[in-house]
Amino acid sequence: MKKRCFLLTAFTLLLTSYTSTAQDFNEDSDKWTKGWTNFSPNKTDYPEAEEKLPNIIANHTYLRNDIVYLMSGDVYVTNGVTLTIQEGTIIRCDHENPANLIVTKGSKLIALGSKAYPIVFTSNKSPKSRNSGDWGGILIAGSGKLNTTSGNGVIEGNFNPQFSVYGGNQQDEETTIFSHVRIEFAGNTSKRRKGSNGLSLYGIGSSSIIDNVMVSYSGQDSFNFRGGKNNVQNLISLKAQEDDYQLSEGFKGNLDNIMAIRHPYITSPEGSYAIEVDGYNKNLGYNRPNQVTDITITNATLVNLSDKTNYQHTSAAISASNAALTYIHNSKISGFSDVVQFDKSYTSLPLIQKSFMMDNSFFNIHAEGVSVTNQLLKKESLDILKYNRFTKDFVNVKDLFADPQNNVVPKFNLKQSMNTYMVMQ
Repeated sequence: MKKRCFLLTAFTLLLTSYTSTAQDFNEDSDKWTKGWTNFSPNKTDYPEAEEKLPNIIANHTYLRNDIVYLMSGDVYVTNGVTLTIQEGTIIRCDHENPANLIVTKGSKLIALGSKAYPIVFTSNKSPKSRNSGDWGGILIAGSGKLNTTSGNGVIEGNFNPQFSVYGGNQQDEETTIFSHVRIEFAGNTSKRRKGSNGLSLYGIGSSSIIDNVMVSYSGQDSFNFRGGKNNVQNLISLKAQEDDYQLSEGFKGNLDNIMAIRHPYITSPEGSYAIEVDGYNKNLGYNRPNQVTDITITNATLVNLSDKTNYQHTSAAISASNAALTYIHNSKISGFSDVVQFDKSYTSLPLIQKSFMMDNSFFNIHAEGVSVTNQLLKKESLDILKYNRFTKDFVNVKDLFADPQNNVVPKFNLKQSMNTYMVMQ
C-alpha cells in the first residue's frame, strides 16, 4: 500500500550527517531481555501454592522463595511497613476471588529478584488455561507530586477508601524497589467495573528503583504511571489488551530500554496504544501548564505483530492528549497505522512541534505517520518526523525483523541495513 506520497520528494536514501549518529538497528540490542523473561507463560508449569497471604499486612513481612504463596482477594500493605520478597519467589494469584496487591501510601514494597531468579506473580490456573485478566494486579501508592488541583488522587476501582489515597510532596521518596519481576495474566475486570492494571505506580518517588519488569497478557494496561517522578528502564509489555504504557497526572521521567509487543487482534474497543501520554486528568484538573506529563523515551521497541492481511486492525503507536510532552529517541516503531495521534488539545502546529519530538529512530507504518483532529494541520505536522528513517511501503513483521515471533526471546533487529530505508531531510 502506498503512503505519504507527497513526502517522498523531500527524502533521500542516505543522509551523511544523520547516519553518523544513528543507532545501529541491525544489531541485537535486546540482550537485557535474556535469562529472566518468559514469552510463553501459558506453557509454564508453576508449583502449587502452599501458603496464603493475609489480606492485611500491617507488620514488616518477608516472603521466602522456598514457599509458593497464594494471593486471594485484596491484600493491603499498611501502617508504613515494608513487604520484602526474596528473589525467585512465586506468588500464585487467585482468579475466582481476583487478587490485588495494594501497597498503601507510606508503606513500601521491596521485590528484588535477579536475572537467574526472577520474582513471579502469575495466575493460579493450570498451564494452557490461563487468560488475560485472570487476577487483578499490583498497585503501589506513593507520596510524589501530582498535577491535580488538590495534589492528591484516589486509586480507581473502589478499593478500601482509607487505603486508596496517593500523592503528596515527597518527590524523592523511595516508594518501591521493583526489579527482575514478571507479572502474568493480570488486569481483571470481573470484580470491579474499572479493573486493575498489571503494575500501577501512583505518585511514585524518584528514589524508587523500577527496572527489568515484564508484564504479560494484561487485561488492562501493562504499566500505568500516575504522577510522581522516576527514571525506569528495561520494561517489557507482552500482548496487553489495553495500553502497554500509560502515563498521566503530571508524571515526569525517562523510560529507557522499553519494549511493547502487540497483536492486531488483541485490543480494547476504547483504543489501545503502545504509549498513551495524558498531560493531565480532566476530571481532577491541574494548576499550571508546566506541570503536564513530560516524558523522554529512549531505545524503545514498539511493535505490533501485523502483516498486510490484518494491519487494518491497528491504531497509532503513540497517543498524546491534554497537551502532554513527549520525546522519542533511538527507537523502533513498526506495525501500527501511525507513529502518533494527537487529540484536540493540540490546536496549532507550533504547539505540536513543542509537544512532540522524535529523532534518530525508525518506523514502519501503513498510514501517513501523524493523526490530528484538526485536518488543516495534517500535512504540516508530518514535519515532526524529520530525521527518522522509515519504510517506503509497509513491510510485514516477519520480513522486517530477524525473529520477531520467537517464543524464547524474540529478536527485533532489522534484517536489512538501515541505509536501505528512507530518511527525511
